Amino acid sequence: MNQNPKQPLRTRAMLRRALPFRARLLRAGQRGMNLIEIMIVLAIITMIAGAVAVVAIPQMKEAQVKTATNGARVIRSAVSQWQLAENDYATCPTVSQLVQDKQLDAGQESNDPWGQPYEINCGEDDVTVTSVGPDKQAGSNDDITIPKPSAASEE
Repeated sequence: MNQNPKQPLRTRAMLRRALPFRARLLRAGQRGMNLIEIMIVLAIITMIAGAVAVVAIPQMKEAQVKTATNGARVIRSAVSQWQLAENDYATCPTVSQLVQDKQLDAGQESNDPWGQPYEINCGEDDVTVTSVGPDKQAGSNDDITIPKPSAASEE
């Protein structure tokens, strides 16, 4: 093999120049982080988490209301189907009876998102399903009723 005699000298010189840089990098890596740096990182993470919470909490409450509304619609539809199947429009079934008669899936949630049972009321020509809402008190402004009461019936 034909070797250039200048090659080893050039490589040794480059190694000598690079060694102090490598040593500095190793010392910096071994130094670690001090308390101020850790506190700054934690402050940044806290600010990001706070911003996410400001956006996420109202969205979660809105999602609970939509879930309760959809659950009430499903139960109302199941009651109507049950009344047609039984040919009994005078009787109002319970959620457990709807599950037993297979009008609702056994996996269907029988309580609203706040853990309260849906209230089923059967009138002469209509079925009303109500959730007591986030405050868990019947008759308040946050109650969710399907179908929504008309303005004339509220007066």
